[in-house]
Amino acid sequence: MNTVAQLAPLSGAATDNLAAFCKATGDTLRLDILRVLRNDSFGVLELAQIFNMRQSGMSHHLKVLSKAGLVITRREGNSIFYRRSLPASDSHWRGVHEHLLAGLDALALDADLADGIRQLHRQRSTLSEQFFARFADGPPAQDDLLAHISHYRDALLALLDSLQLPAHDLAIEIGPGEGDFLPDLASRFQRVIALDNAPAMLERARKHCEKAQLDNVDCLLADALQNQDLPPADCLVSNMVLHHMPAPADALQHLANYLKPGGRLVLTELCRHDQSWVRDTCGDLWLGFEQADLAWWAEQAGLSSDASQYIGLRNGFQLQIHAFSKPDHNLGATGTSA
Repeated sequence: MNTVAQLAPLSGAATDNLAAFCKATGDTLRLDILRVLRNDSFGVLELAQIFNMRQSGMSHHLKVLSKAGLVITRREGNSIFYRRSLPASDSHWRGVHEHLLAGLDALALDADLADGIRQLHRQRSTLSEQFFARFADGPPAQDDLLAHISHYRDALLALLDSLQLPAHDLAIEIGPGEGDFLPDLASRFQRVIALDNAPAMLERARKHCEKAQLDNVDCLLADALQNQDLPPADCLVSNMVLHHMPAPADALQHLANYLKPGGRLVLTELCRHDQSWVRDTCGDLWLGFEQADLAWWAEQAGLSSDASQYIGLRNGFQLQIHAFSKPDHNLGATGTSA
């Protein structure tokens, strides 16, 4: 049945919505704002910085876009972040909305805007790096209060062991912390690479490996978002790391690039919450994530969702564990070579 036929009869409110949509999209700057918000969310001040304009002017344009249903807001502590909204399934103008976004996404971002986004991401990344650099003698105790690996290790291992990996040659863990999960990976893969850009934290992971006498783990000081020259991995693990990254959607794209065809990304993250104190005490850039956001970013990175689990913690936080796969186009529908 035609989707449009299932909608309610066209009303004056529907045409009003189209008028607001046309007004919002009839401005070059507002279209550029939608392009910038493709896979990221920014606050008003951040967008004003990217576009080199006054906050009041940016607020006006965001208000117009919001009224048209083209952007939605999300509160992060005391700040409000804007992101692009997806076309509503019950809208008469859904097709118009979808074609607009597809057309905008087909355009290369202007160099000055791309540079502005990179500068902002560097600023966010610097804040995270400065936080962890303060803990050469150990991680902040608050991290354990949120979700220590012991709280979700069993569930994580059960999901990991259920995956049909292409092989067990190489696993990469991004941001291994003190290295608590490395022995579990070392017992399941021939080789494990622990990748971290915080020297103090990586040294603690290295000492943990020495104590556990792990001879198949390499601890590398490197930024996972800088396209490191690594062999493709059968499995990549990221536990409680994404909320420290300046651009989560871009990060998932980088992580997907480390996987071999058929490889899996196993991601443990906080569910969306409103505990803004974790910004100062734990160095979090984001207050968890919506499941829909992670699924959308993974899809944009060329990954497919395999499995998910959710864990409620006694401290009120909730965890989500997801497994995403990188398609292997050499395999047929049955999973055997075509």
